[in-house]
Amino acid sequence: MTLQDTVALMNSADYKERFKAEYYQVVNRFKSLYKMLVEWDEGKLKFSPPCPRSTYNIQLNAMADYLEALEARAVMEDIELKEV
Repeated sequence: MTLQDTVALMNSADYKERFKAEYYQVVNRFKSLYKMLVEWDEGKLKFSPPCPRSTYNIQLNAMADYLEALEARAVMEDIELKEV
């Protein structure tokens, strides 16, 4: 799911739909950052990142924690999330 695919969900009056959009957006960004770090490790990155690797690791870990919190909330609030 792309960020563009989440626009309708973000604009919904239903908080569960907006919740799904938020989750899918974070998953998308997490995967993109993870892919960038893998490419960096493999020497395949096509640009030179301006931040040290440790900064990106902190961000990735924070995103993983946030996703975990969203997934826990989804269970408690009976919100069905698709695999992305």
